[in-house]
Amino acid sequence: MTAFPFNTPIALCGELRAPRQMLADQTYDDHKSIHDDAMAADLGLRAGPIEGPTHFSLFDPLLVALWGPAWFETGCISAHYQTMVVEGEETRAFVQQPAAGARFTRIWAEKRDGTPVLTGTASVGAPAADDPPTEIAGRIARLRPSGPLVINRDLRVGQQGAGNPERVRMGFDQHMGGHYPFTLADKLKVITEPCAWYTPEGGPSSPWGRAIIPTEMVSVLLGSTIDQANFRGRGPAVGLFAGQQIRYLQGPLFVDHPYELEREIIALSESARTESVWMRTRVFDGVTRAPVAEMVLNGATLKASYEPYEREARALGRSV
Repeated sequence: MTAFPFNTPIALCGELRAPRQMLADQTYDDHKSIHDDAMAADLGLRAGPIEGPTHFSLFDPLLVALWGPAWFETGCISAHYQTMVVEGEETRAFVQQPAAGARFTRIWAEKRDGTPVLTGTASVGAPAADDPPTEIAGRIARLRPSGPLVINRDLRVGQQGAGNPERVRMGFDQHMGGHYPFTLADKLKVITEPCAWYTPEGGPSSPWGRAIIPTEMVSVLLGSTIDQANFRGRGPAVGLFAGQQIRYLQGPLFVDHPYELEREIIALSESARTESVWMRTRVFDGVTRAPVAEMVLNGATLKASYEPYEREARALGRSV
């Protein structure tokens, strides 16, 4: 085949999809979350946004098209969330076509009108020393020292989850708690990119002979027991996901299989509007204890949602 003569990036593009809002009844610390329409309105938003990792499903078919089943075994998706999406809006995924044999690429998602939804990276295989940084790794490396934190002043880098190890599993009809008031079966009825490998009927025909957990639902599995970690800032306050990375080490993760989680705070930061806890969650097979995946989450809390923020900031010697 003749070598491609243009220096023009080519991207794979998915279809426009309309993700569903499934977190309207989500609760955190005994109050509604940002995904509730009334709570969102109080914060100046027009409706409760769809959770960021919902958009990860848009990328799974494109990345399997690039790298085959290895995507679910050693793939890594790393994203910074840029613009909230509400139910009824359409989104589509883009993946830059990597060079032949390359295992790292850029990804992004947009609304129908071109508004950016997320930007990030995707890769497959064990990371090498000369690989470019993932989206999340690059952002952590660029963090600047913050002033004294207000909401998160009781937390520290290196802090381990109080519940380590947390024991989790996800059956098709298993309710995942107050943070995620739906089941995997509920999600599969409305998931933007259906796949036989996710289902009870098609799972046995997957390359692994079992049904696998969709990438977006890995976030649900790992988030279902987050309260056990006791990484609590001052509150009540409203948080959101500002960025997220999921890496498969020896994947995929399987439906109705036991896993153990270990959590650690790896960075603390702030922006003009938020304070962030950057948390790494390591996932181990509950039978063999082999490391199978990990997630890094930028959990951001809105300063304006914490009523005494300005008063406590001044008490800590901060200008507001």
